Amino acid sequence: MTATDPALTALAQGWCALSLLHGKIESHIEHALQAKHDLSVREYSLLDVLSRQHDGEGGHLQMKQVADAVVLSQSATTRLVTRLEDRGLLERYLCPTDRRGIYTNVTKAGLKLVGEARPTNDAALREALDEASLRPELAPLVRVVESGTLLSV
Repeated sequence: MTATDPALTALAQGWCALSLLHGKIESHIEHALQAKHDLSVREYSLLDVLSRQHDGEGGHLQMKQVADAVVLSQSATTRLVTRLEDRGLLERYLCPTDRRGIYTNVTKAGLKLVGEARPTNDAALREALDEASLRPELAPLVRVVESGTLLSV
């Protein structure tokens, strides 16, 4: 394959479209969350993931699992947890069965905030997808996102 190979060109165009769609969605949600709840997309994502933990078997996530879920490095996730902990939205505690493990829970204030922010996030996502669907190069990707078929990958 050469640099001008049509398959490579199509691949690059597809990647650019996907990157553009992601950027537009993230920017739109970021603006809405900041304006209404003083939260970044990353902060909201972390609170959302942690708010879905439960006390049953495998219900609490270790920091590596949290980092994977919010698509950040472990060090960036730890810094984010610290910022939210400083705001009183998260708290850390030692794993009762493995004293080396540290878990993070959402506080009552954090649960309240993520509950208030969830409709804002969802509405901003819907708005961003609606806007993107009007662009011919993004419409097919929007349809894939809306179909939920990415969840089965």
